[in-house]
Amino acid sequence: MHIRVTAMKVLTETNFTTLKFLKRGKVRDIYDLGEYLLFVATDRLSAFDVVMPQGIPYKGKVLTQISAFWFEQTKHIIPNHLITTNVDEFPPACAPYAEQLRGRSMVVKKSKPLSVECIVRGYISGSGWQDYTTTGTICGIQLPAGLVESQKLPEPIFTPSTKAELGVHDENISFDEMVKREGKEVSEKVREAAIAIFTYASNIAESKGIIIADTKMEFGLMNGELILIDELLTPDSSRFWPKETYQPGRAQNSYDKQYVRDYLLSINFNKKPPGPLLPEEVILKTSELYKKALYQLTGKSVE
Repeated sequence: MHIRVTAMKVLTETNFTTLKFLKRGKVRDIYDLGEYLLFVATDRLSAFDVVMPQGIPYKGKVLTQISAFWFEQTKHIIPNHLITTNVDEFPPACAPYAEQLRGRSMVVKKSKPLSVECIVRGYISGSGWQDYTTTGTICGIQLPAGLVESQKLPEPIFTPSTKAELGVHDENISFDEMVKREGKEVSEKVREAAIAIFTYASNIAESKGIIIADTKMEFGLMNGELILIDELLTPDSSRFWPKETYQPGRAQNSYDKQYVRDYLLSINFNKKPPGPLLPEEVILKTSELYKKALYQLTGKSVE
């Protein structure tokens, strides 16, 4: 088992010395190409806002290819930042790193990111379920009494959160708080676009056997225009549930990193850095779940 995992190519960090390094996020390394940005999705995995010490094979490629799929599917709703994922079309400065970049990177437009993350929930799960059991609300939105865990909500709800630094937990905020930060016009446009994207994508995913329970999106401003940025509707930013095993009233099977979260909870992980070493069976299972999500949504396999 050990040989199988270590033999797989895992990219947990890039060091493209001739490119201008900009920042390292939980998963992505970002470089400044002048007019554009280069987003590189590594195989790092973050759970409870802590980056785990090992990478998940194929994860970065899956994230990039699923994002590209959804950016294409939803561009009629709102423009997005994607220019190309084809390495052969990247600026010449990227050529020395083509093999590392292939399949896991995208050249994107520059924008000014909003200060909040934009969460849409179609089902009640995770922190939303915890809030509901305590207060009957999620982010100040009153919900019907008597809902059970994983139940579909009467309609999708928009619940923004703060955008925390690496190692710090995001915090849910009310829509009114978002308006204070970003202004009424931008906030309302974001809410409308986020719910429209979620609704449209959920119908596509469900036709392919995947329930999107909730998802986190990011938006930015480019020349005063609102655009969709970062990643979109991936297993990292969403809860994907297999439709065939869905049953309200309990936690669900999942295509996302919930498998890792469940393992960490089982060992009473304190949700603070550094993350523990993951058993190889957890790494392999998580890799398979990511690959399955890509294939089920797009019909494409990752190499």
